[in-house]
Amino acid sequence: MNITWPNFNRNQLILAASGAIVIILLLFALLRDSGNVVTLDQATKLIENNQIEKAFSDGDFTYFATKENGVVKIASSQLPASLTSHLVIEPKGGNGWGWFFLFFALIGGAGYWAWKSKLGFEDDTPIESPVVKAPTEAEAPSTNVTPVKSTVRFSDIGGIGDVKEELEEIIDFLRNPKRYYSFGARMPRGVLLVGPPGVGKTMIAKAVAAEADVPFFYQSGASFVQIYVGMGAKRVSELFNAAKKNAPAIIFIDEIDAVGKKRGGERNDEREGTLNQLLTEMDGFEDTSGIVVIAATNNIDVMDAALLRAGRFDRRIFVELPTATEREAILNKYLRAIPHELSISDVAKMTVGFNGASLAALVNEAALLCMRQNEIQVKIEHFLAVKDKVMFGKKKIAMLSDEQRRYQVRYQAGKIFAATWFDLPYEKITLTNDAITPPTAEPQLCHEIEAHVRVHLAGIAASHLRFGEHASNASHDLSVAKDLVHAMVYEYGMGSTVLPKAEDETKLTDRLYQEMSALLERHEKIVSKFESILDEYEQISKSLAKATMNEIL
Repeated sequence: MNITWPNFNRNQLILAASGAIVIILLLFALLRDSGNVVTLDQATKLIENNQIEKAFSDGDFTYFATKENGVVKIASSQLPASLTSHLVIEPKGGNGWGWFFLFFALIGGAGYWAWKSKLGFEDDTPIESPVVKAPTEAEAPSTNVTPVKSTVRFSDIGGIGDVKEELEEIIDFLRNPKRYYSFGARMPRGVLLVGPPGVGKTMIAKAVAAEADVPFFYQSGASFVQIYVGMGAKRVSELFNAAKKNAPAIIFIDEIDAVGKKRGGERNDEREGTLNQLLTEMDGFEDTSGIVVIAATNNIDVMDAALLRAGRFDRRIFVELPTATEREAILNKYLRAIPHELSISDVAKMTVGFNGASLAALVNEAALLCMRQNEIQVKIEHFLAVKDKVMFGKKKIAMLSDEQRRYQVRYQAGKIFAATWFDLPYEKITLTNDAITPPTAEPQLCHEIEAHVRVHLAGIAASHLRFGEHASNASHDLSVAKDLVHAMVYEYGMGSTVLPKAEDETKLTDRLYQEMSALLERHEKIVSKFESILDEYEQISKSLAKATMNEIL
């Protein structure tokens, strides 16, 4: 038998809710223990002053009904028998739980009767379960895409001089688009900010919107991945349509790799549909639309090639961990409102590997420690005391001790020498990071791939020449070198024979390592000079490295 489930109107729901509230209040008044707890001294005074009108006990507590203070209670174990020997203490009555169960039994019976009469069926009639429909695309939740007005300025962000220069052109375009149109030039449609977590990619995008004084549309890549089929693509379309209505505008997609991963392998139709819609939208708006898409990612290697090609995200800006000078600028921003007596440059030198977020946490922890110690100014001692606390709370940030720093300087100096010697493309190499472009040109010549392998082995070779060992930070370089050698032997036929042999990988890797080690040993003077520069400035540009090498050779 098909039945119609009852639909309660608004008045019935309000009446039911009101009744529930009244029941809860009545039960609270009925069941709550209203006696105020008193101390033994207070109870003694009440008894000695003849303030007790009635006394009763429930075993755990003894209650006194007083003339002026109402009902008070004290733990029975605290009362000496001599104090209450002249009082008649009666057992306390029931606590109301019987009324509680009776009350709810009546309410439950009335509710069941009302529900049954509303349904209108006989006792022996089986109830058919209602069919629950899965939500369709039309029923899926819709989004209301609205822009925000960014209040973050470049002046609020320290240590981003290089990034700021790259983005000033975008800001000028959004302010004066006609200047570029009349010259026949077009701005990049997409700007991809690449860097580790915590370096301020989101703040940089907000600063661009604020400096250009345009609407800012923020979305995270994860927000496009929906459980409803087609909903992710719909959200992408809504986002771009809203931006077009508010042009000139900036669309910022944070963690874009969540939706822009390489296609193939494990199939995800919903994510691929969303990515296809994003690609279509970025191709769909004209060069004169006044829309710039800025995206951020921690891992550019996993992104789909179609998203990175020219005409989409054709400008990439790498936001690296700050150097000592940049950390000093960031610390100046965070400390300007905090009373302090310290050398900010000293704090900057002791925070190798800290990003902007961890520097903010360090300053805040130092300020809190200063307040706990009731001091009026933050000192270097406060930073030294909380550094470990911040360090171990930031898992993916490499913090270097003095000994680790010496190893890291030597390791990176070896890589700088190799990358400069073989003239591989890079802008700068820092103490904690390097951006050496992997070989991508086709066809790749054998000596070009070998040069890249040598660079990835150079840090290990340089460390062994100086210290006789190397650190675990070589794992990434060693993994890249192994992948390149494997491809040379098994994919490109560049081993001892065209057909691959298992021992060819070991022989090729050993030969390239020995050659790199001998080259570094012959030019130890250049490597040592790179160490000195890296130790002082924590970065070396390619132009400086070439000039230094040419000066010594």
